[in-house]
Amino acid sequence: MTGVKVLVIGGGAREHALCRSLSLDPDVTALHCAPGNAGIAEVAEVHPVNALDGTAVAELAVSLAADLVVVGPEAPLVAGVADAVRERGIPVFGPSAEAAALEGSKAFAKDVMAAANVPTARAYVCTTPAEIDEALDAFGAPYVVKDDGLAAGKGVVVTDDLAAAREHALACGRVVIEEFLDGPEVSLFAVTDGETVVPLQPAQDFKRALDGDEGPNTGGMGAYSPLPWSEPKLVDEVLRTVLQPTVDELRRRGTPFSGLLYAGLAITSRGVRVIEFNARFGDPETQVVLARLKTPLAGLLLAAATGTLASLPPLRWSDGAAVTVVIASHNYPGTPRTGDVIEGLPEAAALEHAYVLHAGTTHDAAGQVVSAGGRVLSVTATGPDLATARERAYEGVSRVRLDGSHHRGDIAEWAAAAERAPEL
Repeated sequence: MTGVKVLVIGGGAREHALCRSLSLDPDVTALHCAPGNAGIAEVAEVHPVNALDGTAVAELAVSLAADLVVVGPEAPLVAGVADAVRERGIPVFGPSAEAAALEGSKAFAKDVMAAANVPTARAYVCTTPAEIDEALDAFGAPYVVKDDGLAAGKGVVVTDDLAAAREHALACGRVVIEEFLDGPEVSLFAVTDGETVVPLQPAQDFKRALDGDEGPNTGGMGAYSPLPWSEPKLVDEVLRTVLQPTVDELRRRGTPFSGLLYAGLAITSRGVRVIEFNARFGDPETQVVLARLKTPLAGLLLAAATGTLASLPPLRWSDGAAVTVVIASHNYPGTPRTGDVIEGLPEAAALEHAYVLHAGTTHDAAGQVVSAGGRVLSVTATGPDLATARERAYEGVSRVRLDGSHHRGDIAEWAAAAERAPEL
């Protein structure tokens, strides 16, 4: 495989991580991104195309003579952008709209898991106040209330407060209320072409806004990989009991899933349980997983898009560790303040084992990089072990200056300090 032209759809830190890895792949001869962001523009040619407009994305892919289109975010996948590109005969890494319902509807995901005998939390799908009250009473606290649809990582409330749980449920319309799962959480990605499933390395992210897992849920405030406290057999077990059965069930239904299947897992006292599925690379876990992947990325994604994963050799991984820390804007995960100038990026970029990935950034009229979203940047670092990678990541964070910003100071702290599961 040589001379691959790749178009990445999206404009967050996940897409920056994908573009960075693809830019280092010797087989990639042209790299484009739509709509991109200020950081992605440094490694790819960006195009001002609406990522939710399947027709516009397909036209762009055709005009660029793209050999592969990678759809990053969940909203374009659920909207059918991958379908529009496939109809033009271009290989796409990303599931169809029907298969992406695995993330777009938590009720649909529960139905698939039940049919595939995939272990997950017991749940009720509720549409009326009476059903909500019955479900909350049945499970008791802590209450786990999930908006059935997409909510940018902020549709889940976990609380001991019955009134807060009920308020969130009533605001959602259709809602999934489920039992609370104890134990640490793990994210495991798998690349699939609809038949073969290739798991990546596990990671752990931090969803709460504040240190000590306090504060509201967010889209993710940091992550690390590998997990020194996890069982060596974890990946094989999840492949056998979760990933492969889910892919097989979707294919049986006539909606084969091709792309990235993300399993959010709880390692409970009763074994592994699925918390949720995503239909794309997760942010911020993508940053640390790709930082450790030594196999060139384009060939892996293209094999999934063309149904040839079974012919690929085993993936190669670095023996070291990676940590990423998210820098968020003032008031995130509430309505974020935007337009603040970001300083210190050249100093952070000069570090040897750390780099900055842009999420919510743009350029102002003066050409300065400014904040344009809730999660603004993430600093990713690698090292021979988690302690070193963590130290390097926070060194990078210290170089960045963004007025009113905040970040967690405890990313990977437990894992770096002890070879045991953190108490989350």
